[in-house]
Amino acid sequence: MPKFEGRGIAAIADKRCSLCGSSSPLIARNLGLCGRCVRERDEALQIVRLAHGSLRKGLGLPPKPPKSEGGLACGLCSNECIMAPGEKGYCGLRKNEGGVLRTLAPEGSGLFHDYLDPHVTNCCSSWFCPAGTGAGYPRFARRPGPEHGYQNLAVFFYGCNFDCLYCQNESHKNLRLENPKTIEHLVERVARNRDVTCVCYFGGSPEPQLPFAISASKAMVENFPDRVMRICFEWNGCGNPRLVEEAAELALLSGGNIKFDLKCFSEAMSFALSGVSNRRAFENFEMLARGLYRKRSELPLLTATTLLVPGYVNENEVGRIAEFISRLDRNMPYSLLVFHPDFAMQDLPNTPFGQVASCYLAAKKHLERVHVGNLNLLGFSGMGDFLSKLRSRPRS
Repeated sequence: MPKFEGRGIAAIADKRCSLCGSSSPLIARNLGLCGRCVRERDEALQIVRLAHGSLRKGLGLPPKPPKSEGGLACGLCSNECIMAPGEKGYCGLRKNEGGVLRTLAPEGSGLFHDYLDPHVTNCCSSWFCPAGTGAGYPRFARRPGPEHGYQNLAVFFYGCNFDCLYCQNESHKNLRLENPKTIEHLVERVARNRDVTCVCYFGGSPEPQLPFAISASKAMVENFPDRVMRICFEWNGCGNPRLVEEAAELALLSGGNIKFDLKCFSEAMSFALSGVSNRRAFENFEMLARGLYRKRSELPLLTATTLLVPGYVNENEVGRIAEFISRLDRNMPYSLLVFHPDFAMQDLPNTPFGQVASCYLAAKKHLERVHVGNLNLLGFSGMGDFLSKLRSRPRS
């Protein structure tokens, strides 16, 4: 959860880029690089690796995905860790113990915290999904409008295959906070509460525990065939392609939604902000868009979001992401999210209005359905208020 209210640029001190020497409040101290140097200078990568390694060392996590010759391989995500005896995977959930790959959650269980979230939730898809709008009623929604009075079973996974410096849920890194729970635990929660209409997996990110999430989702679909029971995933998208497609098939069948967090377009920026490459996310997104998405385009299976990190995720990043999506379908919904300072980027402000406006316009050049979330952080009541301000903005 956020630790404090976000601040404007005026309340943030300047920091200096260690490569070009420029000063700005939009430089994160824990990274020590401006956005331009991240994208344009090769020597930034070593600084990036040191920054992430330093933060992860204090958490008992590997500085980068291990690639030990002759070790045990894990293929659950794009990091494809290869662990020597005694080594952990990047997510921290798996370890080579004497030549055996062991996980913190035994087979048939997962490491997660679950809770009920009343509709309409703060889900990034609520502006178009069945829970928020009644789309797909009566097959996929309990009401022809927003499902007020119903609930989402939120499943927050511990562990992540990314290392985002701005993580809004960094508690997932404390892998000992929760004891493993079984599939039966989730099934029983849903059985006891007929007001639950969707199950959403997030975290962290589901990728390191995707086999469990898939098995749990199959149990939901099989045990409650006559109920509206949507299966949804919020992830970084860099999972094993076979598992990603299997999860998406369950979302398709149940009326659920897959939200890809396309954090940035530049691979260098992905390393800077998240510690690893996000190329697999774009590959998996395209795979689903060209396949399963077309089977239910009237009720979108896929959506993408991008957090507008001040000074780093600008209109160029957003424009290139939107262009990529538009080549698949111009009507695919895309959400831009206003940044709130947290974790290792607490010295940044909320996304400035000018950055939100330029990113929105960059996305709208390519896509029909663009939404902005977290507008309350800028003092707006919603999209109507934001668009009114945008129309009155002086043109440059």
